[in-house]
Amino acid sequence: MKSGAKTVKAYLAGLPADRRRAIAAVRDAINANLPDGYAEGMQYGMIGWFVPHSVYPPGYHCDPAQPVPFVSLASQKNHMALYLFCLYTDPEALERFRAAWTNAGKRLDMGTSCVRFKRLEDVPLDVIGREIRRVPVSKFIRAYEAGLAGTGAGRARTAKKKTKKAAKKTQKNKPSALTRSAAVKKNTSKTTTARATKKPESRKKAPRRRAT
Repeated sequence: MKSGAKTVKAYLAGLPADRRRAIAAVRDAINANLPDGYAEGMQYGMIGWFVPHSVYPPGYHCDPAQPVPFVSLASQKNHMALYLFCLYTDPEALERFRAAWTNAGKRLDMGTSCVRFKRLEDVPLDVIGREIRRVPVSKFIRAYEAGLAGTGAGRARTAKKKTKKAAKKTQKNKPSALTRSAAVKKNTSKTTTARATKKPESRKKAPRRRAT
């Protein structure tokens, strides 16, 4: 359920008491273990943690105006959801997370894009914190870019960079309109001067015929 809240504080304030308590607890667990370099804020109508443009200028491949999402937390209509993008770029970490959650004695309700839960008691906060702590920004971006490399989005981004670079090189080597104009004027001036200074050929007088 997308929220129109502009800040995390406003988002939490708009939740029912039980949802607010659960979301706040999961948020605290994430912030307590969040490696340096990530930022927290509202993203796509949810509480989000992401790699800011100051750290990764290209931004999110789906929407470059957005920073690359790392984790998102939301209160949906029938459940609460934790979106762990940091795990979906690392199959080994994903399996480790599944096993740790189950070993904590909690039932894991995990879809293709999120972990769903209805009560705070259903969530092993230490398992979430441990996985968050294991993913520094540099590791996450490497995995993110590796995932893009084999996709159409990755190839398109690479092609775009090459095209942009080639265009800059062409523009750099291409003379400007002002330079071309100056060159034309210079050549025209040389031609005019050459014509003006060229002496006309003198005609030879025909010899006079002697009277006989």
